[in-house]
Amino acid sequence: MIKRLLAATSIATLCLFSAASAAENVEMWVRTGIGDSFKKVVESYNSSHDTKVVVTEVPFSELVQKYATAIAGGQAPDALSMDLIYNPAFAAAGQLEDLTDWAKSLPYFNSLSPSHVRLGTYQDKIYGLPLSVETSVFAWNKDLYKKAGLDPEKAPANWDEITANAEKIRALGDDTYGFYFSGGGCGGCMIFTFTPLTWGAGADILSADSKKATLDTPQMRKAVDIYRNMVKKDLVPAGAASDNGANFLTFTNGKIGQQSLGAFAIGTLVTQHPDINFGVTLIPGVDGKPSSFAGGDNFVITKGTKKIDAVKEFLEYIYSMDGQKIMAKYGSLPTRGDIADKVLEGLDPRMQVGLKAISVAKTPYTLQFNDLINSANGPWASFTNAAIFGDDVDGAFSSAQSEMQSIIDSGQ
Repeated sequence: MIKRLLAATSIATLCLFSAASAAENVEMWVRTGIGDSFKKVVESYNSSHDTKVVVTEVPFSELVQKYATAIAGGQAPDALSMDLIYNPAFAAAGQLEDLTDWAKSLPYFNSLSPSHVRLGTYQDKIYGLPLSVETSVFAWNKDLYKKAGLDPEKAPANWDEITANAEKIRALGDDTYGFYFSGGGCGGCMIFTFTPLTWGAGADILSADSKKATLDTPQMRKAVDIYRNMVKKDLVPAGAASDNGANFLTFTNGKIGQQSLGAFAIGTLVTQHPDINFGVTLIPGVDGKPSSFAGGDNFVITKGTKKIDAVKEFLEYIYSMDGQKIMAKYGSLPTRGDIADKVLEGLDPRMQVGLKAISVAKTPYTLQFNDLINSANGPWASFTNAAIFGDDVDGAFSSAQSEMQSIIDSGQ
């Protein structure tokens, strides 16, 4: 996909730089809504260093296209905060600086988020390092647990418990429901929160080399059955079937008993919804063993930039104790495991669950992530909606498996 974008882009079609950009400035693009954690660490760096980082926000839906366009036009920024799922494709296209030697010289390299480093690696060379770390976790509303006669301090350990708890919460009546998920063609939502059910049990939707679609497994069948069962029992609001991700944080309305969310939601709940008394735990797999999706952004450097040393200095500041503490204060999980406990000291203890998830988290490695998974019309998004809400489960598996393999084969 990235190679097609680069090939189709004409030169000098985009210029997002300010005329005021100076030699001492590092130009960096980030997605709109990147959050206060990154903005605050930039402010701190700029106030204490001669080199300044100039940040340009680009709408998330446009960032990949605009970066490809800017590369083709010779006007790309020095660095980019890139959704880690796109890192392999840009590395394969030869557009990023090889950071291998420098990265491995960092004394804390082996403590950096493993999934981010894996997605930043292409053909044994490192082209991206973790900037912001996100994981998926399971949340429950303690007040609704208590009202339903459940122990509000007891985290459910498996999906039988989650389903049983959902039934008791739904029995409270009215518009109170036991579970929620964004199942209306939101591929990103469902890879984030649903796939851990199979990962924890040792299965995956892609082979280890990403050349085979491995969607139809007993573990995935069981995961689908769990969700179908809750939908059939009216434990999930009907709106879940059409939610394209716009209502991903429905848990914040106080009417949902349980939901798999991102660790970022912990900060959102604490700061914006202090009335919701909630707990968090790892997402159980279909056999009870937990897993998580490792999301967030990687820090990449555009190939050929003349400011590579300045960019590296900025990233090393982010990895410092001060930089990590600033980012954690504003909701980002630590990227360095060796100092994570110190970084989170004094912050909401529920952040520790998001941190714990890093060690069991996974991220699919493929150059075709968008076509396979993120696209609203792609096979993964269509599959989860059809398999969970539709009448033909076998057909949903067969169709998605075939379409995924076709997309993979076309990219070989």
